[in-house]
Amino acid sequence: MFDSIFGTVDATTTTATSVALAPFFTSVAAALCLGFALALIYCFRSRYTKSFVVTLATLPAIVAVVIMMVNGNLGAGVAVAGAFSLVRFRSVPGQARDIAFIFLAMAVGLVCGMGYLAYAALICAILGGANLLLQLTNFGGSASRLDRTVTITVPEDLDFVGLFDEVLDRYTTSHDLVAVKTTNMGSLYKLQYNVLLKRVDCVRNLIDELRCRNGNLEIALSYQAANGDEL
Repeated sequence: MFDSIFGTVDATTTTATSVALAPFFTSVAAALCLGFALALIYCFRSRYTKSFVVTLATLPAIVAVVIMMVNGNLGAGVAVAGAFSLVRFRSVPGQARDIAFIFLAMAVGLVCGMGYLAYAALICAILGGANLLLQLTNFGGSASRLDRTVTITVPEDLDFVGLFDEVLDRYTTSHDLVAVKTTNMGSLYKLQYNVLLKRVDCVRNLIDELRCRNGNLEIALSYQAANGDEL
């Protein structure tokens, strides 16, 4: 009875083909566990949304089910590939790390669906462990800690061209004037520099010296907008 319920009948050969229940549940359960582990790794020292974490935890099981249902059928595989090509993430643009975890979750689900549960666990352990290690060591983050945006307000009648270069040369490795705009009905200018600080502890001295040259008007220093994560 269960064979007829969980099987399909080929119209050309009238032979029933089915996926055994025990391997099916085992693969889905393993995919769910590994997806949950990937979600926990993703949450480590990172900002995240609930919807993305839930999706990341369930995605391997979804992919595993699809792979098991295709079951070597070439026509079904082409149809599934076409269906997946229509799927779009209609949320805000994600970071490169988000995309990498989506691909990792799909790879784990694919391996689980093919029945290689030990390999799926090994992939999750190796790549997940590598991600944790990179997060713990702050790999690639030392330079970004020194990237800053400096906004300097100057009066309308002040010749600001090259005025702050000497100070910026002393405290930064590089600096670029990226934007100039008027404010306060045109009576003030706001200069925006992208700078790379030589040291983190020089911020106070940098701001104090800039204040001496802009008439003690407003100066703002902030982290640069992160755009390096976009693909």
